Amino acid sequence: MKNFHLIVAVCLALFCSLSVTAQTKKTDVNTDVDIVKVYEQVVKEGYPTLEIYKELAMAQYFRSNYKEAKKWFEKWFDLEMPKDAAAKHRYKQTLRALKVSAKNNKYLAVATAARN
Repeated sequence: MKNFHLIVAVCLALFCSLSVTAQTKKTDVNTDVDIVKVYEQVVKEGYPTLEIYKELAMAQYFRSNYKEAKKWFEKWFDLEMPKDAAAKHRYKQTLRALKVSAKNNKYLAVATAARN
């Protein structure tokens, strides 16, 4: 009889803990949102910003989609040359991956002229 009461108590505790866990689990609706698609849609609708170009360039670079990264880097650099060397380095790496010469690149020439 003691074993029966113990088994019932354990089952009841297990059932209660599972039901509490199921109630507290929340669904994150933003887990499947591709931010690149969202930003591209914002640009397509005519609301581009410097930050959006920067985010798109970096996202495409890290996805190894260098053709798209080059496009967004150049739109970003048309508005403002980046102050950090990492962005310029990533742009150079993008050009290298696309086998495009960086010698006569107007964006890198501006960066070099500003440095001198």
